[in-house]
Order: sequence, then structure tokens, then C-alpha cells
Amino acid sequence: MDAQGLDWLLVPLHQLVSWGAAGAMVFGGVVPYIPQYRDIRRTQNAEGFSTYVCLVLLMANILRILFWFGRHFESPLLWQSIVMIVTMLLMLKLCTEVRVANELNARRRCFADFDSRHFWHWSSFADYLQCVLAFTGVAGYVTYLSIDSALFVETLGFLAVLTEAMLGVPQLYRNHRYQSTEGMSIKMVLMWTSGDTFKTAYFLLNGAPLQFSVCGLLQVLVDLAILAQAYAFSRHPPKPAPHTVHPVSAKAL
Repeated sequence: MDAQGLDWLLVPLHQLVSWGAAGAMVFGGVVPYIPQYRDIRRTQNAEGFSTYVCLVLLMANILRILFWFGRHFESPLLWQSIVMIVTMLLMLKLCTEVRVANELNARRRCFADFDSRHFWHWSSFADYLQCVLAFTGVAGYVTYLSIDSALFVETLGFLAVLTEAMLGVPQLYRNHRYQSTEGMSIKMVLMWTSGDTFKTAYFLLNGAPLQFSVCGLLQVLVDLAILAQAYAFSRHPPKPAPHTVHPVSAKAL
């Protein structure tokens, strides 16, 4: 059978693979948060999840959407940001409700207080929403004024993806500080590595802006460095020390 005879099979197959890759890009990033969301709802305890994860991802994806107005990129990447923003808002809403329900006689903390000591530790989901809207409004206004500047647009895109790429750094630092990966899920890190590798390959193959590819490679390198720490510390475990509650990784959650 010649090549022309196979076109009826190869063309729809290629289209199907493209749709599958796009779907994985749009929804793959939120999959790790589904079991976390269900666990918080089941236990009614949000202490193990850092809401700063939500802060970083909200900022990164809002900036990425603004970058799209200055330089259009693949539609799946745009939808990925929208889906991630919705997911992080849902996580914030649940965490806030659970935390407030477990606090006894706690003083109400509001975004409008503008108290830096309580930043991102407010008592109502509405306050988080106000902060996100304020950030979006200011960033959107600055982008509107500077949209004709190629330097500004490229910097905006770089900041967006660099912020997201740094999510693994707190785990890397924590492992180095304690010379241990105790409490860290190796399976989760392997999922990061495979996901970030797929994402970076998608960027490169689909001609995404250079910022996406560079920061994707950075994410993969951070993931590999964490895996290298796990291997090294398992071969040379540190001497027993008094029990310390280690801070939970931002990205792991």
C-alpha cells in the first residue's frame, strides 16, 4: 500500500494525537491538585497545603494571559492558564473555609487592612479574590499602556514562565538545608519530571515563544536535581537528629 493509500488513516490519526497532546497540556497541570483537594475535604484539615502555591500559580498564569495579548501563542497554553486559575481559586476557597472553621476566636483579617504581616492569610475567600482582581487590574493597566513595547512584552512573558518554573526551588532548598528528602514523595517528583519534559517538548515542537522553552528546560533541570538529591541522600543518610517538622514543599502540594 503506497503513501497516498495511507492518508485516510494517517491524517485523522495525526489529528487525534494533536488533540490528545493539547488536552494533556490544558488539564495535565491541575491533575496533582485533585487528590489534594479531595483529601482536604475528607479530613477537613488544610495544614499540609501551602496556599502560597496558589499565589505563585495565580500570578504566573495571569501574567501569561496578559502576555498573550502582546504576543499570541498556542491556544492550549492559553486555556491551560485559565483552567489553572480556576483550579487555584477553588483550592483557595476550600482551604480558607476549612482553616476558618478550625480557628477558635480568631481575629478577622482582611485584604483591605493592608497589613503585610497577614498577607495571604486572610479570613475570607472574598479577600483573596479582591487581591487577585487588584493584581490583575494593575498588571492589566500597565500592560495596556506598554503593549506596543516589544521589550516589555517579552519581559512579561519571561516573568510569567519564570515564576512558574521556580515552584520546585523551595523543595530543592529544603532538601539541601536538611540534607534529607524525608517526607518527599519520589513518585510525585517523577510525575513532575515526566510532565515538565512533555510540556517542554510540546513547547519546542509547536514553536512556542522562547521564554516557554527556556523555563520549561529549567523546570526539568530542577526536577532532575531533586531526584539526584534523593539518590544521594539515600546512599549517605544523615546522622539521626532531634525531630523537626520540615516545611512542606510548595510544588509537591
